[in-house]
Amino acid sequence: MIQRRTLLKSGAAAAVGAPVLSSLAQQTVTLKFHTFMAPQSNVWLAMHKPWMDKVEKESGGRIKFEGYPAMQLGGTPVQLYDQVKDGVVDVIWTLPGNTAGRFPRVEVFELPFMMTNAEATSKAFWEYVQTVAADEFKDTRLLALQVHGPGVIHTADKPVKSVADMRGLKLRGPTRQATKLLAVLGATPVGMPLPGIPDALSKGTINGCVIPWEVVPAVKVNELTKYHAEFDPAGGSLYTTTFVMAMNRAKYDSLPPDLKKVIDNNSGMATSASFGKIQQGNDVPGRKSASDRGNTIYTISAAEAQEFRRKSRAVEVEWVEDMNKKGFDGKKLLDTARSLIEKHTKTTKA
Repeated sequence: MIQRRTLLKSGAAAAVGAPVLSSLAQQTVTLKFHTFMAPQSNVWLAMHKPWMDKVEKESGGRIKFEGYPAMQLGGTPVQLYDQVKDGVVDVIWTLPGNTAGRFPRVEVFELPFMMTNAEATSKAFWEYVQTVAADEFKDTRLLALQVHGPGVIHTADKPVKSVADMRGLKLRGPTRQATKLLAVLGATPVGMPLPGIPDALSKGTINGCVIPWEVVPAVKVNELTKYHAEFDPAGGSLYTTTFVMAMNRAKYDSLPPDLKKVIDNNSGMATSASFGKIQQGNDVPGRKSASDRGNTIYTISAAEAQEFRRKSRAVEVEWVEDMNKKGFDGKKLLDTARSLIEKHTKTTKA
């Protein structure tokens, strides 16, 4: 009789426990994804949406996304990282450089003539942060770190073929290091988030901007400028911009283990590399959007790039000194970033 009662009790407990376990296993989570990129941009259509679709599919539909491009949930691009840190949204994609000086060690990847190709440099960026700068993003769960393809100079009325041609131009730069670069090259730098470019060009507030080819159509730079100066890869890349995809830490921690695994499988170095490759891959149609309009595209040769490199060295020196003042070994950080880019470039096809 005692044995039968015990069996009945354990059977009842199992019956009560089963729905609880089942509901845990079938828990559905909706994540709000927020970014400043426009809904028609290549980044949104070719990178963000496919990533969300992949996570949804691999979770068996138990992770669902609500996607909000173009700051549709409110705020400004500068506020995106705090939005995800504070749990206003669940996942964001933004520029660390939007908040100047907040992530000082990752700015090394935005220094002039650092990057090689976006895929390899994104791998280096991920490894660099994991090894020497993880605490810069400690308030969130990092999903991916990447860079875009080589930066290009776009101007409305005056072609740029040399450093001398930069003098007096009001040019929009995306980050603190990019605006410093423009200043040492003789331009007047104007810092502003990407969505502000079309209006500023239309009103003549700026004479041009530096952005990669990939994003040109999304902000109508192919329509609002006539001249484009790109750098021959043999001479290096003028600059790049760093990006972060991050998740609210508490939201990630609240996921059941199997859903955490889905997120983990779509995070990290491979995802970072994939994002960099996708973004640089879209440089080709971006460039075509300008050439199809009959715009003038000038390629700055490796020899001509030497003057740009010589002038821009001051930005690198200043960054190293700035890191030293903050208590870091600036030269060691710079050397680490360079060696990681070199390592991953050797094993990654451009």
